[in-house]
Amino acid sequence: MDFDKIVSLVWQAGKLVKVDGLDVKEKNAYDFVTQVDTNVSNFLKESLAKEFPWVGFVTEEEESHVLTSECFILDPVDGTTNLIYDYRQSAISLAYAKDGEVQFGVVYNPFSGEMFVAVRGGGSYVYDASVGVGPLLEIGVKNYKQSPLRVANRDLAHSLVEFGAGSSYKEQAQQNFDKARRVFEHCLDLRRICCTALSICYLAAGRIDGYFERVIKPWDFAAAMLVLHEAGGVSSTWKGTALPLDSTTTILCAAPTIYEELLALVTQGENL
Repeated sequence: MDFDKIVSLVWQAGKLVKVDGLDVKEKNAYDFVTQVDTNVSNFLKESLAKEFPWVGFVTEEEESHVLTSECFILDPVDGTTNLIYDYRQSAISLAYAKDGEVQFGVVYNPFSGEMFVAVRGGGSYVYDASVGVGPLLEIGVKNYKQSPLRVANRDLAHSLVEFGAGSSYKEQAQQNFDKARRVFEHCLDLRRICCTALSICYLAAGRIDGYFERVIKPWDFAAAMLVLHEAGGVSSTWKGTALPLDSTTTILCAAPTIYEELLALVTQGENL
């Protein structure tokens, strides 16, 4: 598997994200799709199929979400609402999974130029891709900002915690914000950038310390989950089990220093 080629294709796809004028469609209440989502999805599906024709493909923008033994898992734009509002916290998230386990992940924010990359057993890294990308080894020598990534080791009282509330799940607002308030009372402060992939990568980089959300899809976290694990972080469902790559789930990610405490706070009162 040529990971350098995958990085190059994701970087090229980033050019499709920064466009003037968006054709916005509402998939469901408060849930949007733009021509950027579709264009990035189509470009990567076609390009990856030419390079790796034996590998399956799962993306948010297609009806079929069947995970094969070897599979790319793509969110063409994680943070579509951010994109629509020019919030500049959106990312292309692409994972390569084999036998149900993510082997490689890349998360790229074309607005900041930051690209997070992880190889199973090979660490996770972030570098400035604003001027282009080259072979990973060359980048590793010349262009890494943080090499390798490592989660912080703060206690909960000094931690920043990100949470997702799901704008299309407003019927769960009371539960979600009650939970956020409980966490807020124990941590330093809360954050909400509304881009799961970037949130988890920021955790891997030590910029925040925890993240949780009630309803999440595999393409939102698959790539970033590996970035986090290779940086020494922990992720699980609210039951404390491994995150599934083939179904909707709850999610909690954290530095090991606060994982158990944060999980207890988040699951308090839940019938799991």
